[in-house]
Amino acid sequence: MMSISFPSRKFLTVLCGAAAMATVAGCAKDNEIDLAGGVGITSTRSACPAVAVPLYTGDITLFDPAASRDARAVDVVAAITNVTPVCNDAAEKVYQLASFDVVATRRDAGPARTVTLPYYATVLQGGTAVVAKRLGNVAVTFAEGQVRGTGRAQASAYVDRAAATLPADIQERITRKRKAGDQDAAVDPLSQPEVRAAVQRASFELLVGFQLTQEQLEYNVRR
Repeated sequence: MMSISFPSRKFLTVLCGAAAMATVAGCAKDNEIDLAGGVGITSTRSACPAVAVPLYTGDITLFDPAASRDARAVDVVAAITNVTPVCNDAAEKVYQLASFDVVATRRDAGPARTVTLPYYATVLQGGTAVVAKRLGNVAVTFAEGQVRGTGRAQASAYVDRAAATLPADIQERITRKRKAGDQDAAVDPLSQPEVRAAVQRASFELLVGFQLTQEQLEYNVRR
C-alpha cells in the first residue's frame, strides 16, 4: 500500500495541518459556520499525510564521557527545527516530502568537527498503525572555533490515494447539508463510531525524529 524513502542527501507536535481529521463540507473557509446552506463548521481534508515531530524525539544530547549524566559532561545538544512539508497529491501515489534542519551546540569551540546523528521517519495510519519505518543519518558540521553547527536532512513517503480517501457514503454523511430543526441537525457525524473509524483509517502521518536509545529517551522525558 505504501512505501517510504530517503533521498540521496543524507515527527507530538503537528507541523502540517493538511491531513485534518474533518472532510470538505461545501465551499466555506476552514472553521467557518455555513449559514447559507446548512448547519455546521466547515473544514478541509487532504490526502497528504500530516507531518509531525513526536514528543521527546525532537532533540538529542550526547555526553562525554558517554556514561556520565553530569551537566559538565554534556558534549553536544541538537534539535530538529524548520520542518518543511511539500506534498504532491496530483497522482494516484500521493508524495509527501519533509525537509528539516538540525541545529546543534557543542561544549568546546575546538577544531572543525562533524557529528553524525541518527533519525527515523515513520508512516502511521489511523494514529497507531505503523505502515513503514526507515532510518537515516544527518551530518552536523561545526566550523573551527565555533560552538554552533547545522545539518539538513529529508524524508519522504508515498501514500495510496485510495487508502487516504473516505468512502463515498461516509463523505455524504459528513458533508450532507442539515437545516435547523432537522432530526440530526445537532448530531456531529464524527461522533458516530463507523464514521469516526473511517476517518481514522484514511488519515496518515509522516513522523520524523531522532532515533534515540531507551536511555536517551528517558533523559528527554525526565528533563
